[in-house]
Amino acid sequence: MRRLTLMLLVLLAALQWPLWLGKGSWLRVWQLDKQVEEQRAANLVLVRRNAALDAEVRDLKQGTAAIEERARNELGMIRQGEVFFQLLDTANAGNNKP
Repeated sequence: MRRLTLMLLVLLAALQWPLWLGKGSWLRVWQLDKQVEEQRAANLVLVRRNAALDAEVRDLKQGTAAIEERARNELGMIRQGEVFFQLLDTANAGNNKP
């Protein structure tokens, strides 16, 4: 009777081994689920970034206001006949003198 019990326990352990520690084990499934969730979070960030870029591209294609704004801010351009005023903070300007 003892041998039969021992053999059944060994057989049970042999059957349980792949479930807990094998290639398709619960631990591996848990790790893969965690990786999938991390990738979904990364994808969500990229989807939001792509949506913002798509909106910017559509705005640049359809209207001239966005192009004008970029030219003014990034390139420092002004329209013909406009006067450009640059205001300096006098409190900080005195501190920068050598």
